[in-house]
Amino acid sequence: MRLLRAFAAAALAVLALTGCSTATAQRAVPPLPRTERDRDDLIDAAQQVLVDRCLARQGLTLPNASAPQDHSASAPQDHSASAPQDHSVSAPQDRRLQSALFGHGHPELSVTLATGYTVTAHTDGCLAAAERDLYGDQRLWFRTRVVVNNLRAEAQQRMKRDPDYRAATARWTRCVTPAHEARPYRPDPAVSTRCARESGLTRLRARLEPALLARVRAERHGQLTTYRQLRTRALRRAADLYAERTVQVTLKKGSDPS
Repeated sequence: MRLLRAFAAAALAVLALTGCSTATAQRAVPPLPRTERDRDDLIDAAQQVLVDRCLARQGLTLPNASAPQDHSASAPQDHSASAPQDHSVSAPQDRRLQSALFGHGHPELSVTLATGYTVTAHTDGCLAAAERDLYGDQRLWFRTRVVVNNLRAEAQQRMKRDPDYRAATARWTRCVTPAHEARPYRPDPAVSTRCARESGLTRLRARLEPALLARVRAERHGQLTTYRQLRTRALRRAADLYAERTVQVTLKKGSDPS
């Protein structure tokens, strides 16, 4: 999760150009960013603001160089997150910050993917609270996002079961293995590339993976639709949050918002 503190200022500047208002309740609804990268940044920056507020209510702050890392999307292991590393914070304070940020105890949320990996997350903590604010339903967002972010991994898992692909992989293995020696753990990149081409592995991968990914996406159509709906909600909530902050900053400076 790219939580960009610097983006917050940029978001405020962009959203401040949305339109005129004489009070917070009368402000125009700000437009959403056009590119996917900017939309991701807007959601991340809004989530950072919500997390910071949540921690502040408990008398806590994140170290300047740290940001909450949301690992519940795609990594193949238990993802009940780890605390930010800052050696200036004592162990008790660090544990308190970790619990406040990521929650504590046994993770309440769990999704086992088609690849066999299980992803977990907590429902308490400031990160979970920020997701509830942005997406409306943290449990639904967690389940949907984990599946959607692993669609390619699911397609690749299916590809590995394809008979032609397995045969090509076996040819590649023979090709990269020196005579009368064990296969090297990391074959020379040039040899690996040549063998992938000569074994037909490159050609098969280029043909199979897009087709299997399209099939997986079709099978997960409902979850993809839910993912887009929840993300749109988060975008509008993030834009509204920064519109509110823009008006508040303007009023604090003693200007007349127009």
